[in-house]
Amino acid sequence: MGGGGMSDLGMAQGLMRHICLLPPLSIVVALLALLMSLTVTALSRKVSSKSSNVAAALVPPEKERGGVEREGDAVDCIVVGAGIAGAALAYALGKDSRRVLLIERDCSEPDRIVGELLQPGGYLKLVELGMKDCVDEIEAQRVHGYALFKDGRDAKVGYPLKGRSEDVAGRSFHHGRFVQRLRQKADSLHTVKLVEGTVLSLIEGDGIVKGVRYRVKKEDGVQVVEAYAPITFVCDGYSSNLRKNLCTPKVDVPSHFVGLILENCHLPYSNFGHVVLANPSPILFYPISNTEIRCLVDCPKEVMQSVRSGKMAHHLINNVAPQLPVQLRDSFIAAASDTTKIRSMENKIMPAVPIPKPGALLLGDAFNMRHPLTGGGMTVALSDVVLLRDMLRPVVSFKDQAAVCSYLQAFYTRRKPVASTINTLAGALYRVFCASPDVAMTEMTQACFDYLSLGGVFSSGPVALLSGLNPRPLSLVAHFFAVAFFGVGRLLLRYPSPKNFWVAFRLVKGAASIIFPIIQAEGVVQMFFPWIMTLFYRSPLHV
Repeated sequence: MGGGGMSDLGMAQGLMRHICLLPPLSIVVALLALLMSLTVTALSRKVSSKSSNVAAALVPPEKERGGVEREGDAVDCIVVGAGIAGAALAYALGKDSRRVLLIERDCSEPDRIVGELLQPGGYLKLVELGMKDCVDEIEAQRVHGYALFKDGRDAKVGYPLKGRSEDVAGRSFHHGRFVQRLRQKADSLHTVKLVEGTVLSLIEGDGIVKGVRYRVKKEDGVQVVEAYAPITFVCDGYSSNLRKNLCTPKVDVPSHFVGLILENCHLPYSNFGHVVLANPSPILFYPISNTEIRCLVDCPKEVMQSVRSGKMAHHLINNVAPQLPVQLRDSFIAAASDTTKIRSMENKIMPAVPIPKPGALLLGDAFNMRHPLTGGGMTVALSDVVLLRDMLRPVVSFKDQAAVCSYLQAFYTRRKPVASTINTLAGALYRVFCASPDVAMTEMTQACFDYLSLGGVFSSGPVALLSGLNPRPLSLVAHFFAVAFFGVGRLLLRYPSPKNFWVAFRLVKGAASIIFPIIQAEGVVQMFFPWIMTLFYRSPLHV
C-alpha cells in the first residue's frame, strides 16, 4: 500500500512541473486529466478492498486459500440429490429455463429394494412433467391393481381406471434403472449441470441459506467447492444429513423389509401386485422385470433376525413360506436359501414438520416418509415436484427472496391434502394388516379384507386413495370408519351377545386409536382445512 502511494505522488509532482509550461487552456485540461486519474485510482482501491465480500457468483469459479473453490451464481438454484424427487425437480425447473446445479453423491445406478412400484397417480404426475418416457426401456411392468390373500381366500381389486387413457396404470421396475433414466433426462437439458459430489453442509448467513459446501474428487485429489444460489432444494433422500437444519425430524422405525428376488416365477394374477396378510405382518410380491418378481417380507422389530448368520433364511423358509400361496412357495424357498441375495432395510416413518428457512426447501424422503407398504412415496414426491414447479412459474427471478419465501411457505400447506392422505392410509393399513393378539383388531383385519372383497365402490374408493388417483382426506376417513362399522355389523348380525358388543366397541375404539394419531401428526388443520392456513400467507398471485 505504501509503495503504491509514493508512486501516485511522484506521478502527480511530475505532471505539475509540465503543467506550468503549458498554455492556460492546456493547464485546465491537464488538471481535469489529473483529477480523473486520481479518482479512478481511489475507486479501484475501494472496490479491491471489498472484493472479498462480493458473492462468488459474480465471478468465474476460482480457487481460494485453503483449497476451497467458489462456484457462483451462474445458476438460479441448487438441487441436492438426484434421486426420484431431485432429478424430477431439476428437469422440471430446467425445462422452465431455470439454471440448475444438480449435485449427486453417487451417479452410479442405485441398488435398493424399495421405490420399485409407481402408482397410477404417480405415473400421471410423471406425464405432467413430460417424463413418461423414463419408464421405457427398463423392462417396466404394467400393474393394474392388487390381489389380497388371507387364510386360503383371495380377492382381486383393480385400479379405478375407467375413462382414462390406455397407458394409465401402475408401473413396477428396478429402482436403479428408473432413477438413471430420470437423471439422464435431467442431464439432457443444457440448463441443468449434473455434478458428482458429496454435500457437506449448507452455507448460511444472517439466517438465510445461501448455498452448499460440497466435496468432489479430482485428478489431483479431493476438492471442496462452495456453490451459491438464491435457493437450495434439499432432496438427499432417506438418510439425509441436511434435514436437521430444515425440519424437526421425528423418525420412527416400526419394522424392516427383507427383500428377495424370485426368478422365472409366475404370480397367481399377472400384472397385479400381491399382498399376503400373514402373521405377524404383510408380505408383498410384484414384478420388476420380464423374469423377476420382487418379494418384500415385513419384519417387525421383535421378529427381525440376522441375515449374515443365516437366522433370517431359517425364519423365511420355516415361518414365512408356509403362509404363501402354493404357486410361490418353491421359488420363495429357493431365493431364501441363498443368504448372499437376502437384502434388508429399515422402514422409516417421518411426518413433515418443516422449519421454514429463507433460501432452502426440503423435498422427497429427506422431508417426509411413510411406511412403504402402499408404495406411495414416489407418488408424493412427484406430486410435490409438479406443485412446486407450478407455484414457482410466476416468479421471474429466484433472487426475489420475498416472493420466493411466500411461495415456499404456501407450498408446505398446499401439498398437505395429497401427501397426508397417502401418508395416513399407508400408516393405517399397515396397522390393520398386521396380526394382533387382540380379538378386536383381528376382527378389524378380517373386516378390511371382506370390505375390499365386496367390489364396486367398496374397493374402488379405497384403491383410488391408495393409488393417488383420488387423494381426498375426507374420503379416507369415511372409508376407514366404514370398514370399522362393517366389522361391527359382521359381529352383531352373526351373534349379538354381550361379548360381541364389547368386541365391537373395542373395534371402533381401536380404529380411532389407529387413524387419529396419524392425522394429528400430519396436522389436522393443514390436512382438512388448508385454506385456513393460506390466510397467514400472501396469495402467490399477488406477490
